Amino acid sequence: QEAYLDRVTGRQGFGSMSLTHATRPRHTELVVTSMCGIAGYSLAPSSRVDRTLAAQVLLAAIAERGADAVGYAYRGRHVPLGSHKQRSGASALLEDVRVPSGVSELVLHVRDYTKGHPRIEANNHPVRQGAVVGVHNGVILNDDEIFTAHGLERGEPEMTVDSAAIFALAEKDPGRTEPLEELRGSMAAAWLDEREPDLLYVVRGVGRPLWLGHGSDEIVFASTRFALEMVERYVGLELEMSEVDEGTLITLAAGRAVARRRFSPNRAFEEEPLPAVRAPHERASCLRLIAAIATT
Repeated sequence: QEAYLDRVTGRQGFGSMSLTHATRPRHTELVVTSMCGIAGYSLAPSSRVDRTLAAQVLLAAIAERGADAVGYAYRGRHVPLGSHKQRSGASALLEDVRVPSGVSELVLHVRDYTKGHPRIEANNHPVRQGAVVGVHNGVILNDDEIFTAHGLERGEPEMTVDSAAIFALAEKDPGRTEPLEELRGSMAAAWLDEREPDLLYVVRGVGRPLWLGHGSDEIVFASTRFALEMVERYVGLELEMSEVDEGTLITLAAGRAVARRRFSPNRAFEEEPLPAVRAPHERASCLRLIAAIATT
């Protein structure tokens, strides 16, 4: 794994992404890592949700979880897949988010990077790997090994981000859980597959939270319950909220969970606890902005 680069957070001086702790079990690594944020939704055609406002609210709600890069991707039955990402915090993008009215699936991401410097656009999320475009919160320790073992190549030559391994496996074996058991690290992720219209996949491995909110014609997901509560407040939805169990892959379509599959994630690592709030200034700025946007 590539060494940590200098970070504004002050987490410097580690020789690699993982540290082996002498007092821990032989095959368990103590991983010092970062905290990103993901969110998104699946909507039925009958949903009256304002697509752009819902995206802005979710982005504002997860803004505190990273400020190295921000991005989103969307599509609908009559809306081709579109995406945007930039090297900034969420506050620099929030007012410019635009989601077409016909969109049924959307994913969002704020990045607090580990492997794959954000100056290379391909490393930022949403990450494209062939037909798959996805977002990931966590760190994958064996991404290089995954690519080698399966004879796969990264989506772009300059790409080094570890998250690409998740989406490479998703593209190779759509909807299957067995390949996810090969991943070693922490994971909450979501992705769209251009070969599978109307579907949105969300998955929780280990070590990172993932919440679902069920509405009458909508499913909203996010790294935090707070993000779902923000959607209730500003978008006007009433959501039934629950935390996704570790080792669960859920397929969403038209605001419904159409499949739920369990798997056994690799637990041969342990993350050093870190605060979820990585960019408090982004939180404050975005909450002010969303309050103003929602009242106009």
